[in-house]
Amino acid sequence: MYPRPIPEEKPALRVLYAGFVGLILLLWLLPLFAVMLTASKTADEIMAGKYWTWPGHFNLVENFQSVFQQTNMWGYFINSLIITLPSVLLVLVFSTLTGYVLARYNFRGNALLFSLFVGGNFLPAQIMMIPVRDLMVSVGLYDTYFALIIFHVAFQTGFATLFMRNFIAALPDELFQAARAEGASPFQTMRHVVIPLMRPALAALAILIFTFVWNDYFWAIVLTQSDVVKPVTAGLNNLRGEWTSAWNIVAAATLFVAIPPVLMFFLMQKHFIAGLTMGAVKG
Repeated sequence: MYPRPIPEEKPALRVLYAGFVGLILLLWLLPLFAVMLTASKTADEIMAGKYWTWPGHFNLVENFQSVFQQTNMWGYFINSLIITLPSVLLVLVFSTLTGYVLARYNFRGNALLFSLFVGGNFLPAQIMMIPVRDLMVSVGLYDTYFALIIFHVAFQTGFATLFMRNFIAALPDELFQAARAEGASPFQTMRHVVIPLMRPALAALAILIFTFVWNDYFWAIVLTQSDVVKPVTAGLNNLRGEWTSAWNIVAAATLFVAIPPVLMFFLMQKHFIAGLTMGAVKG
């Protein structure tokens, strides 16, 4: 499953590997560095075409002030929280319940039902654009928070169920046998035995789902129209002008938007790594 370590008696290969990893890391961080560099410049420097030069005057604080004074970024930020937090909570609840049933109970149609959850992950979201939009319009939920919440919960539950089912299936059978011997009901077993052991998986899944929903742009522009309900990803697009754009302010707003998922990852990094490792033990 994991790549074999490079032997110490092959120093040239180890140096080549380290150099290749460093190159990939540099290419990955280059766009982030460009955004930070742009967010630190003045509008005159950007208009002069000084994209990769060192800022003559660090204007980062002023650009951040302009984001909140000249744009509705706070409103977009609150909208994203209203959409993301309930979506993450509902996905965790539904995937835990479904994963528990699929992992611990053998019934007719179990494999078929699990296949449907897994198969949904391979369905491109773009082909559902028109049906989902028409559905939200017909039920009167278009351009509301509920439209995005319902879609994200429905679309993310498939992946989350796969993740939780694999995690629960990897738990020792002795735990469930002991719970049954004590007379615990299935719900009590899940509440007092499974959920306490699933905290790393729940933390890892919460970070993943939070990032997916928070960074979504496609459905943010498909299912919303007014600024009242637009999340930050769609709000960033509104910062672009018709004839010219203040890219330094756009870059500063982008850095602000990236803070919540990055902060959440670093706060829960230990649980995130443990959850991913334990959830991938058994299929």
